[in-house]
Formats: sequence, structure tokens, C-alpha cells
Amino acid sequence: MRMPVRLFHSGAIGWVWLCLLLAGLSPGALAARPPAPPSFADLAAKLLPAVVNVASTEAAPPTQGPLPQLPRLPPGSPFEKFFHDFMNHGQGAPPPPERLQSLGSGFIIDPSGLIATNNHVIAGAQKITVTLHDGTVLPATLVGTDKRMDLALLRVHAGGPLPAVAFGNSDAARIGDWVLAIGNPFGLGGTVTAGIISARGRNLNEGPYDDFIQTDAPINRGNSGGPLFNMEGQVVGINTAIFSPSGGSIGIGFAIPSNLAKPVLAQLLKFGHARRGWLGVRVQEVTPDIAASLGLKPPSGALVAGIEPGGPAEKAGLKTGDVILGFNGHPVKDMHALPLIVAETAIGSTVPIEVWRGGHTRTLTATVAELPASTEAATTAPAPPAPPPETAISSLGLSLAPVSSALRQKYHLGPKQKGVVVTAVRPGGPAAARGLQPGDVVLEVQQQEVNTPAEVLDRLDAVRREGRPSVLMLIQRGNAMNWVPLPLAASGKVAPG
Repeated sequence: MRMPVRLFHSGAIGWVWLCLLLAGLSPGALAARPPAPPSFADLAAKLLPAVVNVASTEAAPPTQGPLPQLPRLPPGSPFEKFFHDFMNHGQGAPPPPERLQSLGSGFIIDPSGLIATNNHVIAGAQKITVTLHDGTVLPATLVGTDKRMDLALLRVHAGGPLPAVAFGNSDAARIGDWVLAIGNPFGLGGTVTAGIISARGRNLNEGPYDDFIQTDAPINRGNSGGPLFNMEGQVVGINTAIFSPSGGSIGIGFAIPSNLAKPVLAQLLKFGHARRGWLGVRVQEVTPDIAASLGLKPPSGALVAGIEPGGPAEKAGLKTGDVILGFNGHPVKDMHALPLIVAETAIGSTVPIEVWRGGHTRTLTATVAELPASTEAATTAPAPPAPPPETAISSLGLSLAPVSSALRQKYHLGPKQKGVVVTAVRPGGPAAARGLQPGDVVLEVQQQEVNTPAEVLDRLDAVRREGRPSVLMLIQRGNAMNWVPLPLAASGKVAPG
């Protein structure tokens, strides 16, 4: 956006120079930055032919039960023809099969007819058609999909080379850079919108690989799967989602960075699915309270909350309570960084892992495996007698009891459940403030396993003697495990329940 010329008249120009100098910029820095283009027309004309509309069709679920049976009538009876016509042409006639249609966008990444789009655009489709910029409609076949990153690869045969666009380096895209979004909003056809990159590294809690580019270039329904271009005409993102209470654009759109999408699309072409590295850990955020309880400054890394049996992490010697600070030479700044780093690591490679354990860093070595398609776990619970006595820890605002058959049944715990069961939580106490509830199981205290309330009390005393402000507990709820820091008072009064 150009400023009015009068702002640079008279003494205002000296004020601008002063601001630049205070900001650490040379007076020529402002002139060196690229101005807003006077028009996007030439760039749009170059890129539009490579952007396509994607339509997917699937059968609608049946909306009525079985048709009524034709009553038994004498052959040749006039009622026989009446009922036959009624069943086939009246209310009883089966309706034509309904179809549900989804409209989205895509773009040609290879002249041979390879098209990138979002998985959710074609999910469940029985038929996929692609409409080129010149109006040509072509049937498309599905080469491969990746639900985790919401990507799909299609192929069309046009009888000749098609106009294609190239991927750019999304890592080089900066907040404030101009971008163009081209797509098929609301099924209207090729539409160009412009804006800037508003933010980087957005996590929408859609999956472990969230690392979206945020843009204010207007993106609406139907833009999904379309490209986000930089000013060189390179694809730096794939438009995937919007934030909108109304369903229309309010200037908050999200795109998958090209540097994440490129290797996945290459794998879809080669294997039909994505192959990702896998470590076999479940991680959580290292909060300031958790970092303080572990003696880790500053808070960083990914806290290991669970380890898959037989996975690479278990074989490497990783333990719950370890904080992963580095993986294969890459720093792990937070829990969201680790899944992306591991996923992009070559399957079968042996890599170093830097962990924080027991107040010190150490390096372990793991061999990266391929991410399994799914991981399932099942638990059962048998029946039993009376519960054991509870131990109240007033300083934490909770009561504990050892695992028993009665508690297994009451809280649906598995037959091999270990740890100490939370049987009561005092409203307004430290445990309640951290979200603990009856039925939670304390597996570890300060990275040491516990199986009785007495062991929990011993760990609390040891932490107090070390002068730490909080104690770290590994809490299991159902199949999920999380590390929870609880603030420590000067002493913990114990009373039988």
C-alpha cells in the first residue's frame, strides 16, 4: 500500500529517517524493499491455465426402507396392471440414485497430467472429474492420498502436455510477502485473490504435522486444494482451511507449506501412500512448571509421555519422563517440532537423540522405522471385592489408593494396570486446578515408578528436600498419558481415608 506523498514533505522526511535509524535500518532499506505491484494481471494470466476445478461425486445414503411387495393378484386381473404401474411410476417407484458432489481446486504439477489437491476434496469419491481453465472436462484417476497431511494426487490424460507450475521454497517465504491464491470458490471457476503471508507455523490441532502458512488472501469454500503463489509464480502453499464463523472469508486462511507437501506428493506418486519416519513415542508440551520440576532451563523440547512397546524409542532406551531436546542434529524447540522432524527422517537410518534425564543431557541412538498405518490397544476389566483404604495427601488435594480389583471394575482399568489410583480430588485444590479427577492413575512421580501411596509420599519428601517448587507426575487417563506438574507446599499432611 502506497503512502500519500505529502507524508514525506517538509520535516516529515527527517522523522522517517530517524525512525529507520532507531530500528537499525539504513535510510535506503525502505527503498530496497519491493513495493506493492501495480497489477497482478500478467502473473495471473501466466498461472491461471495450470489451476483446475476438481469435482468428486459419491452415492448418497438411502433415505427410505425397502419397497412394499406387490400383492398377489389373479393373472390378467385389471388390478394387476394398476398395481404394477403404481409400483413403478407412482409413490412406490424407486427414486433415481442420488449423488453428492464436492467441488474443490487443484493444480497441475507435471505436464503429463499430475494434479495436486486436498484429500478432503476427493475423500469417498466414486467419480472424479477435472475441469481445465479452457473448459475441457477430463476424468481423473486417484494416484494416492495422505489423510494425515490432507493431500491427494490425481492423474488426467489430455492427449498432450498440459501447462504446469513449479513448487517454490516455502521456508524462504516471509511474513508480509505478497501471495496470490487461485481456485474455485463456491464452484464459480478460476478466481484470483491477493494478500500477504500473515503468519508462519500455525498449529490448528488437525494432526501431528500441522505447520500451516496463514494468509489474508481471500480463501473460501471451493478453494481447498488450490495453490498459493509467491510473486515469482511458484507454489509456496496448498490452500487447505479457513477460520470463519460464517463460512466465508474473513481474512484468515491456511495453506500447507510447499516444502512439506513436495516429498509427500512424490511418495504418493511412487507408493500410492506416504511413508514417514516413526520413533514410537507420545509427547507433550514442556511447560514452565514441568521444566522447573525437572531442573530444565529454559523450557524446551518434547516430554515423553508414552512409549510404544517394541518401537524404535523403546529399543533405543528412551523412557517416559525424558525430554527430547534434539533429533538427528535438529533442535526440538517444542512438542510440535518433533513429529515433523521424525517424519522427514529416512526410514532405516540410525540417528542420535539428545535427551534430558535426571538433570543431565545424554545422547541415545535410534533406528527410525516406518510409521504404522494404525496403532490399537484394548483393555478389559474383571470383577472383585471391597476397595482398600485411601491415603489423603492434603497438600496436593487428592486421595490415592493402590490398584485393586474393586478399583479396576469401578474405573474400567485393565488387568495389567500399574500405578496408584486417584480416588478423590478436593475442589479448589492443586490437583483439581491441574484437571486431575477420580479414576486417573499416577504411574510415575519425578520419573520414578510408583505402585503404592507410600511410594508417592516418599517421592514427595525427596522432591521437597531438593527444594523444587513442584513435583512431576505421569498421569494415565484411559489410554492417554500426560505429565502433570503439581505445586508443592512445605509439608504434606497424611490422613487415612
